[in-house]
This record gives sequence, C-alpha cells and structure tokens, in this order.
Amino acid sequence: MALSGPRLALAALSALTAATALTAPATAAPQGNAISVQRHADLGGDGTVTLSGTYRCDGTSPVRTVQISAVLVQDRVRLGFGGGEALCDGREHPWRATGSLRMTPGVHRGPAGAEVRLQEIGRSGGLLPTSLRTVAEDRRAVELHRHR
Repeated sequence: MALSGPRLALAALSALTAATALTAPATAAPQGNAISVQRHADLGGDGTVTLSGTYRCDGTSPVRTVQISAVLVQDRVRLGFGGGEALCDGREHPWRATGSLRMTPGVHRGPAGAEVRLQEIGRSGGLLPTSLRTVAEDRRAVELHRHR
C-alpha cells in the first residue's frame, strides 16, 4: 500500500513522537483544544493494550495535521503508541489507541499511568514536518483490565 506524502510524514513523525513523547513540556490547552483519557484500559488476549478517551480541536489547515499520541507507564516500562489523525472541527470525538506488548512483556493488570497528547504537526508544503507542538494533554492514573 502506497502512502501519500502527508500520511508518510505523519507516520514518520508518529514514530519520532512515540520515542520522545515524554520530553515535551506540559502545556495548556489553547483555543478550545482538549483531550482526555479514560481511567480504565484494556489488556487484550492478543498481546495488546488499548487506551481510549475523547478529544476536541479547532480548525483545519492545509499546512498542519493534528495527531493523537499516547504513552502507558507501568512499573519501569514505558510504551508509546499513536492514536491516529484527529478531525479538528470544534466538536468532541472519541479516540482509541492500541499498542503492541510484544517488546514490553512486563505490562500487567493493575495500576498504571497514561499520558495522551494532541500534537499539531506543521508542514511547509514538503514531505517533512517543520514543527511539532503539543496543543492539549491529559495525564492520569489508569487501571489495566483483561479484556474478555
């Protein structure tokens, strides 16, 4: 499957963001942007973990993309994964992000932390992003449950 230029840039930036998500400073949610994560997360029998919640962001622009980034923290394990591209129309939308536990086998049922961000990716017309800015975030304790 071929990826379009903006989608390829989004995929590359998602990988970079997952690797560096915890280094970004906390920021307020300007202009009505918001994101939240539910207090319960699912551990799938297929070796995955799923976080979910809601988000809202304002306006669209041909030179920016907004994506959802998620990080799960438990004991000394950190797992970063993307929640996809956000639809920025000023309305609240559900989001769901699933990450693989293949490389992080220490994740288990019980308490954990979740960090989710709405991140604005700026582009100047080329394939590579020119900026990454957190426009909203939520951090909270979550409980991991086995999904039946």
